[in-house]
Amino acid sequence: MAETTVRRSDPNELAGDVEALGRKLASVRACIGRVIFGLQEVVDESLITLLAGGHALLIGVPGLGKTRLVETLGAVLGLDDKRVQFTPDLMPADILGSEVLEEAESGRRSFRFIKGPVFCQLLMADEINRASPRTQSALLQAMQERTVSVAGLRHPLPSPFHVLATQNPLEQEGTYPLPEAQLDRFLMEIDVGYPGRDAERDMLIATTGAPEAPVVQVMTAEELQNAQALVRRLPVGDSVVEAILNLVRSGRPEETGIDEVRRHVAWGPGPRASQALMLAARARALLDGRLAPSIDDVLTLSGPILRHRMALSFAARADGITIDQVIQRLKAPIG
Repeated sequence: MAETTVRRSDPNELAGDVEALGRKLASVRACIGRVIFGLQEVVDESLITLLAGGHALLIGVPGLGKTRLVETLGAVLGLDDKRVQFTPDLMPADILGSEVLEEAESGRRSFRFIKGPVFCQLLMADEINRASPRTQSALLQAMQERTVSVAGLRHPLPSPFHVLATQNPLEQEGTYPLPEAQLDRFLMEIDVGYPGRDAERDMLIATTGAPEAPVVQVMTAEELQNAQALVRRLPVGDSVVEAILNLVRSGRPEETGIDEVRRHVAWGPGPRASQALMLAARARALLDGRLAPSIDDVLTLSGPILRHRMALSFAARADGITIDQVIQRLKAPIG
């Protein structure tokens, strides 16, 4: 079978690198699991997002541990992390930074740029949809280009740079929908649900007794960057590439041959969805210690990657149709 690769890699060297990273990631998972209970799928999807070099949007009602998860990821991966609590009165300068006028002893005046909290390696945008769309949009350039433009000057962000945003369900009081352009910049939309009964029982015992042990750092920022480079070295078979293309393109009303999509979808996923699926499928394979992604990786990750990149028509919403139902229909011909 022909393969699509970023660059040719020695198979033995690649296998050794994947095996070594697999052991490291197993330690990362175990360390996070001692703090986050019953959310293994959420943890894995968050790790896949970081390995793929992307940003994640975690959605769930308050109190499910979204903020705790982001804090734990920053500590375990050794990233310089900062937190911004999004509120209705938050302004773009509160995130990006601003220029201040300073006067030297000589009387000469000049502007100096004071960096905002976005200048970090892991930015936690807590309850991002409680700020106005104008403030939410302040992250657009940072998330896509890893730079910030203020007063006509570009300021590069640290590397790696990731945004992990938490969001409350839109039906809750005091929330604003995120602009479509910003949603598309999130690699994944991760739904955070309630833990199972056994996991919640373990959480009760672990968190209401003696003080919890501090989180241990397992990786460094440099090791994470090396892992991200390794993700791009994994070969991808033509069958997986075709599955990605078929899945994404069939979600576009203008191109699909699926009648339900033409009737229910207002707009479908763009090329960034295909890129996200390719990288995420590679990252999932790496997280599992495999040397190449499979079609199963594509199908498993299709929900988190396509969910926020499609919109239902008004008639579909009125009929009670959901995006997840449409995605299931897209997956049916593939597997």
